[in-house]
Amino acid sequence: MQRIRKKCAGNGRASAHIAVFTLLLACSGGCRAPELPATETAEITATHNRCGASGFLTTALYGAITTTIEWASADLECEGMPRPGGAGARLRFAGVQDEQPIAIIIALPQLRRGATAKELETRITLIPEGTGRFFSNASAEHCLTDITSIEAVDSTDNRVAISGTVYCVVPLVQVNDSPSVSVPKLEFRGLLDWNAS
Repeated sequence: MQRIRKKCAGNGRASAHIAVFTLLLACSGGCRAPELPATETAEITATHNRCGASGFLTTALYGAITTTIEWASADLECEGMPRPGGAGARLRFAGVQDEQPIAIIIALPQLRRGATAKELETRITLIPEGTGRFFSNASAEHCLTDITSIEAVDSTDNRVAISGTVYCVVPLVQVNDSPSVSVPKLEFRGLLDWNAS
């Protein structure tokens, strides 16, 4: 993740989970986002779609929420759709962790249909559902995503299985409050429907 290394130079390689988390701590002052914009939740709703036989989401959260998430397809709901105006796509993952329903939305404004990519600027929104709390990174450049595979799941290529890894060097800040959640690395495989609205 060359762009992350440049942003927080002098912290070594981010090849391992611990190294990425170290970068996050080192950047907590210089890379801290000020005020949060609107989140990416407005037009995404749960549809109880499963994620296919191989869907998953794994990550470790630190801070206001501390837990290790290892959701497999049977534990997970997936939804993916284009962003407004056709600027990339949004992926929604939802599951239950420690008896708390959680939704994670990954917005990828630079994602192009049918193309894998590296270091896409990303906005993540983390929602502990029913609590009224939302955590998000104010600047999409503080989280970057590598899209590692895209596979059609129907004959039209409109509906695809999409896999990737997200790296964040700045915590997700709670909207209208000070607590934060760090997400150094997140891996996923879900569904994206380019015809969804």
